[in-house]
Amino acid sequence: MSEPRYRSVFHPGLFDGRLMWVTGGGSGIGRCVAHELAALGARVVISGRSQDKLDRVAAEIGQDGGRCATIAFDIRDEEAVKDGVARVIAEHGPIDGLVNNAGGQFPSPMAAISKKGFDAVVANNLTGGFLMMREVFNQALSRRGGAIVNMTADFRNGMPGMAHSGAARSGMSNLTMTAAYEWAHAGVRVNAVAPGWIASSGMDTYGPAMRALIPQLKNHVPLRRMGVEAEVSAAIVFLLSPAASFITGVTLQIDGAASLGSEIFPLGAASNSVAYDGFHRAVTPDVLK
Repeated sequence: MSEPRYRSVFHPGLFDGRLMWVTGGGSGIGRCVAHELAALGARVVISGRSQDKLDRVAAEIGQDGGRCATIAFDIRDEEAVKDGVARVIAEHGPIDGLVNNAGGQFPSPMAAISKKGFDAVVANNLTGGFLMMREVFNQALSRRGGAIVNMTADFRNGMPGMAHSGAARSGMSNLTMTAAYEWAHAGVRVNAVAPGWIASSGMDTYGPAMRALIPQLKNHVPLRRMGVEAEVSAAIVFLLSPAASFITGVTLQIDGAASLGSEIFPLGAASNSVAYDGFHRAVTPDVLK
């Protein structure tokens, strides 16, 4: 019996020979995207701050027959980003695509967020992503074209409880539009995805108050369930693919319509929606078990 493999909806070999870089590839959505790209023939580079996490994902991809290299650095450090991009190109060749996924935040009422905390979240989710975009464009994509997909979040109606992240994520969406316009002449497409509530390992990093809330989130989604990592990955892969060759500057919502409507129009009691079970190594977060 053959070993289980990633069940991508895209055709095998879609990214044969292409070098695709996924930041924040050591866990969560980034890990899933790296697996899918590798399953489609890409040579994948994953980066993050924890070499141990990166090594574990690279080993998984290798066991599944894919190719994955790692590089550890902090995207908030401008010189580290410059050096990291140069090193990847020197060791692996020209970069074809970037999934700007790395980031993170913590829940807090806006009135309680310190300047230090606000700056840290903006650096994680906006400044670091800008540095990666700029350097990958300047050192690689400006010469040969390619695609960038940025990670934002569901900020469409504000982000109560995470004002710092909402400000950074909406900034990344605007940055995506600007880059799409300025870099189109070089054959570079820049898009973003805005996931809503996705069942991912990041949910296990929150404190008790947020962990108590997480299992109830599905009750506020019209599809009456949370999304899964493979559903975000599929959207990212499409935006990287030739099928999206005339799509640039968009932010794609992946939230089950949670950001639409209001309490005035009540949700239905149930939904027939079924999650896309694509990632064969997906693990349910402990907080949802």
